[in-house]
Amino acid sequence: MESGQLLKAIIENAIEGIITIDKHGIIESINPSALGLFGYDADEVIGKNINYLMPEPYKAAHDGYLHNYQTTHVKKIIGIGREVKGLKKDGSTFPFRLSVSEVNFKNRKIFTGFVHDLTLQKQAEDRLLNYTEELEEKVNTRTQDLIKLISEIEETKEHLSKSLEKEKELGQLKSRFVSMASHEFRTPLSSVLLSASLIDKYALKQETESIQKHVRRIKGSVELLTNILNDFLSLERLETGQTLVEVKEINLVNFSEDIIEEMRPVTKQNQTIVYQHTGNTDAVKLDPSLLKSVLINLISNSIKYSGENTFIEFNTEISANKCIIEVKDNGIGIPVGEQKYLLEPFFRANNTGKIPGTGLGLNIAKRYVTLMHGQISWISKENDSTTFTLTFNLEQKQNG
Repeated sequence: MESGQLLKAIIENAIEGIITIDKHGIIESINPSALGLFGYDADEVIGKNINYLMPEPYKAAHDGYLHNYQTTHVKKIIGIGREVKGLKKDGSTFPFRLSVSEVNFKNRKIFTGFVHDLTLQKQAEDRLLNYTEELEEKVNTRTQDLIKLISEIEETKEHLSKSLEKEKELGQLKSRFVSMASHEFRTPLSSVLLSASLIDKYALKQETESIQKHVRRIKGSVELLTNILNDFLSLERLETGQTLVEVKEINLVNFSEDIIEEMRPVTKQNQTIVYQHTGNTDAVKLDPSLLKSVLINLISNSIKYSGENTFIEFNTEISANKCIIEVKDNGIGIPVGEQKYLLEPFFRANNTGKIPGTGLGLNIAKRYVTLMHGQISWISKENDSTTFTLTFNLEQKQNG
Protein backbone atom coordinates (compact mmCIF):
# COMPACT_ATOMS: atom_id res chain seq x y z
CA MET A 1 0.00 0.00 0.00
CA GLU A 2 2.74 2.36 0.96
CA SER A 3 4.63 1.36 -2.19
CA GLY A 4 1.66 2.31 -4.35
CA GLN A 5 1.29 5.69 -2.64
CA LEU A 6 5.02 6.30 -3.04
CA LEU A 7 4.90 5.49 -6.74
CA LYS A 8 1.89 7.77 -7.20
CA ALA A 9 3.70 10.57 -5.36
CA ILE A 10 6.77 10.14 -7.54
CA ILE A 11 4.68 10.27 -10.74
CA GLU A 12 2.65 13.24 -9.57
CA ASN A 13 5.79 15.25 -8.74
CA ALA A 14 8.01 14.13 -11.58
CA ILE A 15 9.56 16.91 -13.68
CA GLU A 16 9.09 14.87 -16.85
CA GLY A 17 5.62 14.40 -18.32
CA ILE A 18 4.31 10.87 -17.86
CA ILE A 19 1.34 9.46 -19.83
CA THR A 20 -0.03 5.93 -19.82
CA ILE A 21 -2.22 4.43 -22.55
CA ASP A 22 -3.78 1.04 -23.16
CA LYS A 23 -3.21 -1.18 -26.18
CA HIS A 24 -5.81 0.81 -28.14
CA GLY A 25 -4.08 4.11 -27.53
CA ILE A 26 -6.58 5.42 -24.96
CA ILE A 27 -5.11 7.69 -22.28
CA GLU A 28 -5.50 6.17 -18.80
CA SER A 29 -3.39 8.58 -16.78
CA ILE A 30 -1.40 11.79 -17.23
CA ASN A 31 0.70 13.55 -14.58
CA PRO A 32 0.67 17.31 -13.80
CA SER A 33 3.92 17.96 -15.70
CA ALA A 34 2.43 16.50 -18.89
CA LEU A 35 -0.81 18.42 -18.36
CA GLY A 36 1.21 21.62 -18.00
CA LEU A 37 3.07 20.93 -21.24
CA PHE A 38 -0.10 20.35 -23.26
CA GLY A 39 -2.24 22.94 -21.45
CA TYR A 40 -5.11 20.61 -20.48
CA ASP A 41 -6.85 19.49 -17.32
CA ALA A 42 -6.86 15.76 -16.63
CA ASP A 43 -10.57 15.26 -17.31
CA GLU A 44 -10.13 16.82 -20.77
CA VAL A 45 -7.72 14.16 -22.03
CA ILE A 46 -8.23 10.99 -19.98
CA GLY A 47 -10.29 8.52 -21.96
CA LYS A 48 -9.31 10.04 -25.31
CA ASN A 49 -6.95 8.59 -27.91
CA ILE A 50 -3.36 9.66 -27.46
CA ASN A 51 -3.38 11.08 -30.99
CA TYR A 52 -5.56 13.84 -29.54
CA LEU A 53 -2.27 15.35 -28.33
CA MET A 54 -0.51 14.96 -31.70
CA PRO A 55 -0.37 17.22 -34.75
CA GLU A 56 -0.23 15.82 -38.26
CA PRO A 57 1.44 13.69 -39.58
CA TYR A 58 2.01 11.97 -36.21
CA LYS A 59 -1.74 11.89 -35.48
CA ALA A 60 -2.71 9.85 -38.56
CA ALA A 61 0.19 7.42 -38.20
CA HIS A 62 -0.13 6.60 -34.51
CA ASP A 63 -2.97 4.05 -34.59
CA GLY A 64 -1.31 2.27 -37.49
CA TYR A 65 1.91 2.12 -35.54
CA LEU A 66 0.17 0.49 -32.55
CA HIS A 67 -1.52 -2.02 -34.83
CA ASN A 68 1.74 -2.88 -36.62
CA TYR A 69 3.58 -3.35 -33.34
CA GLN A 70 0.92 -5.66 -31.90
CA THR A 71 0.94 -7.65 -35.15
CA THR A 72 4.68 -7.82 -35.88
CA HIS A 73 6.16 -7.03 -32.42
CA VAL A 74 8.77 -4.88 -34.19
CA LYS A 75 9.73 -2.00 -31.90
CA LYS A 76 10.30 1.39 -33.51
CA ILE A 77 9.93 3.63 -30.45
CA ILE A 78 9.56 1.36 -27.44
CA GLY A 79 12.81 1.22 -25.55
CA ILE A 80 14.43 3.53 -28.12
CA GLY A 81 12.83 6.95 -28.02
CA ARG A 82 12.65 9.65 -30.64
CA GLU A 83 11.99 13.34 -31.17
CA VAL A 84 8.38 14.25 -32.03
CA LYS A 85 5.99 17.19 -31.75
CA GLY A 86 3.02 17.66 -29.44
CA LEU A 87 -0.22 19.60 -30.01
CA LYS A 88 -1.23 21.99 -27.23
CA LYS A 89 -4.75 22.96 -26.34
CA ASP A 90 -4.25 26.41 -27.91
CA GLY A 91 -3.35 24.76 -31.23
CA SER A 92 0.39 25.47 -31.06
CA THR A 93 2.98 22.75 -31.26
CA PHE A 94 6.17 22.11 -29.34
CA PRO A 95 9.08 19.67 -29.69
CA PHE A 96 9.71 16.97 -27.15
CA ARG A 97 11.62 13.73 -26.79
CA LEU A 98 9.37 10.72 -26.33
CA SER A 99 10.53 7.56 -24.61
CA VAL A 100 8.06 4.66 -24.42
CA SER A 101 8.14 1.57 -22.23
CA GLU A 102 5.82 -1.45 -22.27
CA VAL A 103 4.42 -2.90 -19.02
CA ASN A 104 2.33 -6.05 -18.54
CA PHE A 105 -0.03 -5.32 -15.68
CA LYS A 106 -2.91 -7.57 -14.58
CA ASN A 107 -2.92 -9.54 -17.83
CA ARG A 108 -2.99 -6.48 -20.04
CA LYS A 109 -0.45 -4.26 -21.78
CA ILE A 110 0.09 -0.68 -20.72
CA PHE A 111 2.38 1.72 -22.57
CA THR A 112 4.04 4.49 -20.60
CA GLY A 113 5.32 7.54 -22.40
CA PHE A 114 7.92 9.86 -20.88
CA VAL A 115 7.76 13.38 -22.34
CA HIS A 116 10.84 15.61 -22.14
CA ASP A 117 10.17 19.16 -23.37
CA LEU A 118 12.78 20.30 -25.93
CA THR A 119 11.43 23.84 -26.45
CA LEU A 120 14.26 25.64 -24.68
CA GLN A 121 16.86 23.37 -26.24
CA LYS A 122 15.44 23.94 -29.74
CA GLN A 123 15.31 27.67 -29.17
CA ALA A 124 18.94 27.60 -28.12
CA GLU A 125 19.82 25.49 -31.16
CA ASP A 126 17.92 27.89 -33.44
CA ARG A 127 19.72 30.85 -31.90
CA LEU A 128 23.03 29.06 -32.36
CA LEU A 129 22.15 28.20 -35.95
CA ASN A 130 21.09 31.79 -36.68
CA TYR A 131 24.24 33.08 -35.04
CA THR A 132 26.34 30.63 -37.07
CA GLU A 133 24.62 31.67 -40.30
CA GLU A 134 25.05 35.36 -39.45
CA LEU A 135 28.68 34.71 -38.61
CA GLU A 136 29.22 32.85 -41.87
CA GLU A 137 27.52 35.69 -43.75
CA LYS A 138 29.74 38.23 -42.01
CA VAL A 139 32.81 36.12 -42.74
CA ASN A 140 31.78 35.83 -46.41
CA THR A 141 31.10 39.57 -46.59
CA ARG A 142 34.39 40.42 -44.90
CA THR A 143 36.18 37.94 -47.17
CA GLN A 144 34.66 39.54 -50.27
CA ASP A 145 35.55 42.99 -48.93
CA LEU A 146 39.08 41.78 -48.24
CA ILE A 147 39.40 40.30 -51.73
CA LYS A 148 38.09 43.54 -53.23
CA LEU A 149 40.49 45.57 -51.08
CA ILE A 150 43.43 43.38 -52.08
CA SER A 151 42.41 43.74 -55.74
CA GLU A 152 42.19 47.53 -55.36
CA ILE A 153 45.57 47.59 -53.65
CA GLU A 154 47.07 45.53 -56.48
CA GLU A 155 45.50 47.85 -59.07
CA THR A 156 46.76 50.90 -57.21
CA LYS A 157 50.19 49.31 -56.91
CA GLU A 158 50.23 48.55 -60.63
CA HIS A 159 49.02 52.07 -61.44
CA LEU A 160 51.68 53.63 -59.21
CA SER A 161 54.30 51.36 -60.74
CA LYS A 162 53.28 52.44 -64.25
CA SER A 163 53.16 56.07 -63.16
CA LEU A 164 56.63 55.84 -61.64
CA GLU A 165 57.90 54.11 -64.76
CA LYS A 166 56.38 56.81 -66.97
CA GLU A 167 57.82 59.50 -64.72
CA LYS A 168 61.20 57.81 -64.94
CA GLU A 169 60.95 57.63 -68.74
CA LEU A 170 59.84 61.27 -68.84
CA GLY A 171 62.83 62.24 -66.75
CA GLN A 172 65.13 60.36 -69.13
CA LEU A 173 63.47 62.05 -72.13
CA LYS A 174 63.90 65.46 -70.52
CA SER A 175 67.53 64.68 -69.81
CA ARG A 176 68.09 63.58 -73.41
CA PHE A 177 66.28 66.63 -74.72
CA VAL A 178 68.33 69.06 -72.61
CA SER A 179 71.55 67.35 -73.66
CA MET A 180 70.57 67.25 -77.32
CA ALA A 181 69.20 70.79 -77.45
CA SER A 182 72.25 72.16 -75.68
CA HIS A 183 74.55 70.54 -78.22
CA GLU A 184 72.50 70.74 -81.41
CA PHE A 185 71.45 74.38 -81.00
CA ARG A 186 74.84 75.59 -79.82
CA THR A 187 76.77 74.21 -82.81
CA PRO A 188 74.80 75.85 -85.66
CA LEU A 189 74.37 79.07 -83.72
CA SER A 190 78.13 79.26 -83.12
CA SER A 191 78.68 78.69 -86.83
CA VAL A 192 76.19 81.43 -87.70
CA LEU A 193 77.82 83.89 -85.30
CA LEU A 194 81.36 83.08 -86.47
CA SER A 195 80.44 83.15 -90.14
CA ALA A 196 78.61 86.47 -89.74
CA SER A 197 81.70 87.98 -88.08
CA LEU A 198 83.98 86.66 -90.84
CA ILE A 199 81.64 87.94 -93.58
CA ASP A 200 81.82 91.35 -92.01
CA LYS A 201 85.63 91.07 -91.99
CA TYR A 202 85.93 89.77 -95.57
CA ALA A 203 83.44 92.32 -96.89
CA LEU A 204 85.89 95.09 -96.08
CA LYS A 205 88.55 93.23 -98.09
CA GLN A 206 86.06 92.27 -100.81
CA GLU A 207 87.04 88.59 -100.62
CA THR A 208 84.02 87.19 -102.48
CA GLU A 209 85.00 83.50 -102.32
CA SER A 210 85.42 83.58 -98.53
CA ILE A 211 82.12 85.43 -98.16
CA GLN A 212 80.30 82.84 -100.25
CA LYS A 213 81.87 80.03 -98.21
CA HIS A 214 80.53 81.45 -94.94
CA VAL A 215 77.17 82.34 -96.43
CA ARG A 216 76.79 78.67 -97.35
CA ARG A 217 77.75 77.73 -93.81
CA ILE A 218 75.12 80.12 -92.41
CA LYS A 219 72.49 78.65 -94.75
CA GLY A 220 73.44 75.13 -93.70
CA SER A 221 73.25 76.00 -90.01
CA VAL A 222 69.89 77.74 -90.43
CA GLU A 223 68.59 74.73 -92.36
CA LEU A 224 69.76 72.43 -89.56
CA LEU A 225 67.98 74.55 -86.96
CA THR A 226 64.87 74.57 -89.15
CA ASN A 227 64.92 70.77 -89.36
CA ILE A 228 65.30 70.52 -85.59
CA LEU A 229 62.36 72.84 -85.02
CA ASN A 230 60.32 70.94 -87.63
CA ASP A 231 60.97 67.71 -85.71
CA PHE A 232 59.75 69.35 -82.50
CA LEU A 233 56.66 70.65 -84.29
CA SER A 234 55.91 67.22 -85.79
CA LEU A 235 56.32 65.58 -82.38
CA GLU A 236 53.99 68.12 -80.77
CA ARG A 237 51.31 67.52 -83.41
CA LEU A 238 51.57 63.77 -82.91
CA GLU A 239 51.32 64.09 -79.12
CA THR A 240 48.22 66.32 -79.34
CA GLY A 241 46.50 64.20 -82.01
CA GLN A 242 46.64 66.94 -84.64
CA THR A 243 48.30 64.73 -87.26
CA LEU A 244 45.60 63.39 -89.58
CA VAL A 245 45.94 60.77 -92.31
CA GLU A 246 44.78 61.76 -95.81
CA VAL A 247 44.99 58.71 -98.04
CA LYS A 248 45.39 59.33 -101.76
CA GLU A 249 46.31 57.16 -104.71
CA ILE A 250 49.89 57.92 -105.75
CA ASN A 251 52.24 56.68 -108.42
CA LEU A 252 54.89 55.18 -106.17
CA VAL A 253 57.60 55.14 -108.88
CA ASN A 254 57.20 58.82 -109.79
CA PHE A 255 56.81 59.67 -106.12
CA SER A 256 60.08 57.90 -105.23
CA GLU A 257 62.01 59.40 -108.14
CA ASP A 258 60.92 62.90 -107.07
CA ILE A 259 62.23 62.25 -103.56
CA ILE A 260 65.57 61.03 -104.98
CA GLU A 261 65.90 64.21 -107.05
CA GLU A 262 65.14 66.28 -103.97
CA MET A 263 67.77 64.43 -101.91
CA ARG A 264 70.49 64.30 -104.55
CA PRO A 265 71.94 67.78 -103.78
CA VAL A 266 72.68 66.80 -100.17
CA THR A 267 74.51 63.55 -101.00
CA LYS A 268 78.22 63.34 -100.24
CA GLN A 269 80.92 63.06 -102.86
CA ASN A 270 80.29 60.07 -105.15
CA GLN A 271 77.33 58.90 -103.07
CA THR A 272 74.73 57.32 -105.35
CA ILE A 273 71.06 56.57 -104.65
CA VAL A 274 70.07 53.46 -106.64
CA TYR A 275 66.32 53.00 -107.09
CA GLN A 276 64.43 49.87 -108.21
CA HIS A 277 60.71 49.04 -108.32
CA THR A 278 59.17 45.57 -108.45
CA GLY A 279 55.56 44.68 -109.24
CA ASN A 280 52.94 44.83 -111.97
CA THR A 281 51.60 48.16 -110.77
CA ASP A 282 53.00 51.40 -109.42
CA ALA A 283 49.76 52.71 -107.89
CA VAL A 284 49.20 52.59 -104.15
CA LYS A 285 46.89 54.34 -101.67
CA LEU A 286 48.83 56.01 -98.84
CA ASP A 287 49.22 59.45 -97.29
CA PRO A 288 51.78 61.14 -99.61
CA SER A 289 52.77 63.79 -97.05
CA LEU A 290 53.46 61.35 -94.22
CA LEU A 291 55.16 58.84 -96.55
CA LYS A 292 57.43 61.56 -98.00
CA SER A 293 58.43 62.66 -94.49
CA VAL A 294 59.30 59.05 -93.55
CA LEU A 295 61.33 58.36 -96.71
CA ILE A 296 63.23 61.65 -96.55
CA ASN A 297 64.17 60.83 -92.96
CA LEU A 298 65.40 57.32 -93.86
CA ILE A 299 67.33 58.47 -96.94
CA SER A 300 68.78 61.46 -95.07
CA ASN A 301 70.05 59.13 -92.35
CA SER A 302 71.59 56.85 -95.00
CA ILE A 303 73.38 59.83 -96.54
CA LYS A 304 74.43 61.21 -93.15
CA TYR A 305 75.74 57.96 -91.67
CA SER A 306 77.40 56.62 -94.83
CA GLY A 307 80.72 57.74 -96.19
CA GLU A 308 81.75 59.07 -99.60
CA ASN A 309 81.85 56.70 -102.59
CA THR A 310 78.98 54.56 -101.27
CA PHE A 311 75.67 53.31 -102.64
CA ILE A 312 72.27 53.86 -101.05
CA GLU A 313 69.74 51.29 -102.20
CA PHE A 314 66.12 52.42 -102.44
CA ASN A 315 63.65 49.68 -103.40
CA THR A 316 59.84 49.60 -103.68
CA GLU A 317 57.56 46.64 -104.29
CA ILE A 318 53.79 46.35 -104.76
CA SER A 319 52.10 42.95 -104.71
CA ALA A 320 48.47 41.92 -104.50
CA ASN A 321 48.17 42.74 -100.80
CA LYS A 322 51.36 44.45 -99.66
CA CYS A 323 53.51 47.46 -100.37
CA ILE A 324 57.14 47.07 -99.22
CA ILE A 325 59.70 49.89 -99.21
CA GLU A 326 63.38 49.36 -98.32
CA VAL A 327 66.22 51.83 -97.73
CA LYS A 328 69.66 50.28 -97.32
CA ASP A 329 72.97 52.06 -96.69
CA ASN A 330 76.61 51.05 -96.25
CA GLY A 331 77.30 53.15 -93.18
CA ILE A 332 78.27 52.94 -89.52
CA GLY A 333 75.42 50.60 -88.52
CA ILE A 334 73.72 50.44 -85.14
CA PRO A 335 75.28 48.67 -82.12
CA VAL A 336 73.32 45.51 -81.30
CA GLY A 337 72.87 46.42 -77.63
CA GLU A 338 71.33 49.78 -78.53
CA GLN A 339 68.93 48.72 -81.28
CA LYS A 340 66.03 48.16 -78.83
CA TYR A 341 66.07 51.90 -78.07
CA LEU A 342 66.27 52.95 -81.72
CA LEU A 343 62.68 54.22 -82.08
CA GLU A 344 62.53 56.03 -78.74
CA PRO A 345 62.46 59.85 -78.85
CA PHE A 346 65.78 61.68 -78.40
CA PHE A 347 67.77 58.46 -78.62
CA ARG A 348 71.07 58.49 -80.51
CA ALA A 349 73.49 55.60 -80.70
CA ASN A 350 76.92 56.01 -79.11
CA ASN A 351 78.71 55.58 -82.43
CA THR A 352 77.10 58.67 -84.05
CA GLY A 353 79.91 60.87 -82.72
CA LYS A 354 79.64 64.48 -83.90
CA ILE A 355 77.16 63.72 -86.65
CA PRO A 356 74.25 66.16 -86.02
CA GLY A 357 70.76 64.91 -85.19
CA THR A 358 67.92 65.22 -82.69
CA GLY A 359 67.09 61.56 -82.16
CA LEU A 360 63.49 62.36 -83.08
CA GLY A 361 63.40 61.42 -86.76
CA LEU A 362 62.95 57.66 -86.46
CA ASN A 363 60.44 58.01 -83.64
CA ILE A 364 58.34 60.36 -85.79
CA ALA A 365 58.77 58.07 -88.82
CA LYS A 366 57.59 55.04 -86.84
CA ARG A 367 54.50 56.91 -85.62
CA TYR A 368 53.69 58.12 -89.15
CA VAL A 369 53.96 54.55 -90.46
CA THR A 370 51.69 53.32 -87.66
CA LEU A 371 49.09 55.97 -88.55
CA MET A 372 49.08 54.52 -92.08
CA HIS A 373 48.52 51.00 -90.62
CA GLY A 374 52.06 49.93 -91.51
CA GLN A 375 55.05 48.44 -89.73
CA ILE A 376 58.69 49.49 -89.65
CA SER A 377 61.55 47.03 -89.12
CA TRP A 378 65.31 47.00 -89.59
CA ILE A 379 68.39 44.85 -89.90
CA SER A 380 71.68 46.46 -88.92
CA LYS A 381 75.27 45.42 -88.36
CA GLU A 382 77.74 47.82 -86.80
CA ASN A 383 80.37 49.20 -89.21
CA ASP A 384 78.64 47.48 -92.11
CA SER A 385 75.11 48.37 -93.20
CA THR A 386 71.56 49.14 -92.12
CA THR A 387 68.32 48.27 -93.92
CA PHE A 388 64.99 49.81 -92.94
CA THR A 389 61.83 48.13 -94.25
CA LEU A 390 58.33 49.62 -94.37
CA THR A 391 55.44 47.19 -94.85
CA PHE A 392 51.87 48.28 -95.60
CA ASN A 393 49.00 45.80 -95.72
CA LEU A 394 46.93 47.03 -98.66
CA GLU A 395 43.98 44.66 -98.03
CA GLN A 396 43.62 45.89 -94.46
CA LYS A 397 43.53 49.51 -95.61
CA GLN A 398 40.99 48.79 -98.38
CA ASN A 399 38.69 46.93 -95.96
CA GLY A 400 39.06 49.69 -93.40
